[in-house]
Amino acid sequence: MNKLLSAIAFIGAALLCTTPLHAQQEQQLKTEIQKKLGANAKVKSVSPAPVSGLYEVLVGNDIFYTDTSGKYLIQGEIIELASGKNITEQRQADLNRIKWSELTPANAIKNVRGNGSRQLAVFSDPNCGYCKRLEKSLQQLDNVTIYTYLIPILSADSTQKAKQIWCSSDPYKTYIDWMVNGIAPSGKGECSTPLDKNVAFAKTYGITGTPTLFFTDGSRFPGAVQITDIEKKFSSLK
Repeated sequence: MNKLLSAIAFIGAALLCTTPLHAQQEQQLKTEIQKKLGANAKVKSVSPAPVSGLYEVLVGNDIFYTDTSGKYLIQGEIIELASGKNITEQRQADLNRIKWSELTPANAIKNVRGNGSRQLAVFSDPNCGYCKRLEKSLQQLDNVTIYTYLIPILSADSTQKAKQIWCSSDPYKTYIDWMVNGIAPSGKGECSTPLDKNVAFAKTYGITGTPTLFFTDGSRFPGAVQITDIEKKFSSLK
């Protein structure tokens, strides 16, 4: 009995010692890779990958992999052959996820259609061609509440148009008139706007392009998403 207890105690002590060693190795790899990449790339974290002998390296919002020595930086996807699951893609989706509650509806142009039960947030620049394409597609949706967050990130003219849209008597109509019908917004755009807050939010959450869509589960869809994909996502949330 004493020998058994001693063996259990030894194994427990070994397990306790293993965690700090792993943490120390991950920190060493992070430091080494950061040194090699330089100041232009920020290594957020290094953690064990699902494949033995590999570590996940998170640089900004992008996923890379490295070996145990940190000699190589591997760009690519890990796919589980048995299930066909793209592990890297799923991990990237999880990293891009936000909490819906972190959005501020008061900073968005709100449009309710039908019963408004389905909710969608769109980050848009008024001079973004893909945003215009997306907006035309979104006109097909019903029973939806769409929150449009203007983030003028493409040009100085984007800022002016965003201000004119927000400060108009009917921001949603003015936005649709421009994005769908090509009727340019008018007015001086002199009012208090949430544009700076929206841009700050975008920077915090790595929204670097428009359009970017978010659903209530926090999942992120970049680009001019097809209406069929939006409907499919809505169905998965029921």
